[in-house]
Amino acid sequence: MKAKWLSVPAAALLVMGFSTAQAADMPPLAKKSGCTACHAIDKKVVGPAWADVAKRYKGKGAKADLVSKVKKGGKGNWTEVTKGVPMPPYSPRVSDADIEALVDFVLSL
Repeated sequence: MKAKWLSVPAAALLVMGFSTAQAADMPPLAKKSGCTACHAIDKKVVGPAWADVAKRYKGKGAKADLVSKVKKGGKGNWTEVTKGVPMPPYSPRVSDADIEALVDFVLSL
């Protein structure tokens, strides 16, 4: 019986036409890796919205640079958004393959 009640709100959200870039669409890998502490898909948290990152780097062949930034961390590219808070390094805590998958997801937005 509970399953029916839980599915009603979910169906209502779909009917209302929410965009595909909702927090529910965040890959489990992003949640597990700690990315959601500073990033969301469609709004600034501490770091920039991933949709804004995808827009800034669309078509610029930036995958390698973004992978490097996630691995090593850094600051300066989004100072107007982060107010100087640096991106922490995620390597080796997050595997290279997982970092690449996360960057692919961000660039796909």
